Amino acid sequence: LTDDEMAIMKQHAYIGYEILNGSTSPLLQMASVIAHSHHEKFDGSGYPQRLKGNDIPLVGRMVAVADVFDALTSERPYKKTWELDRAVGFLRENSGNHFDRACVEAFLGDMPTVLEIRDCFQDSPDEVKALEVSPAKSA
Repeated sequence: LTDDEMAIMKQHAYIGYEILNGSTSPLLQMASVIAHSHHEKFDGSGYPQRLKGNDIPLVGRMVAVADVFDALTSERPYKKTWELDRAVGFLRENSGNHFDRACVEAFLGDMPTVLEIRDCFQDSPDEVKALEVSPAKSA
């Protein structure tokens, strides 16, 4: 992505927060916190607020681990699926800087359940293909 495209993409955390914020539903209130904080990094280098450590809400720290694991172990039009060992290694290597160590330990501590959930909700090849974006046609 170009710098401009990356700036646009990063807006999704705030936009999701704004859509969900203000709901009276406890579930949607939590979802707004997750939307706003799941791209924060434990070392403070994330976005959109550059929160650090325990200033990042726990639900955001938890979802950050699951979100990255899902992204790495899922096929996308722009990348192939990472092998499980490689994805687990990435989480371990980035524990303490990108991710909260306790969240990584909890996530990896129940891999049978993680893999069961992943397998249940894995995108089919047709769903991945549907995500492909056609090149823009010149006007």
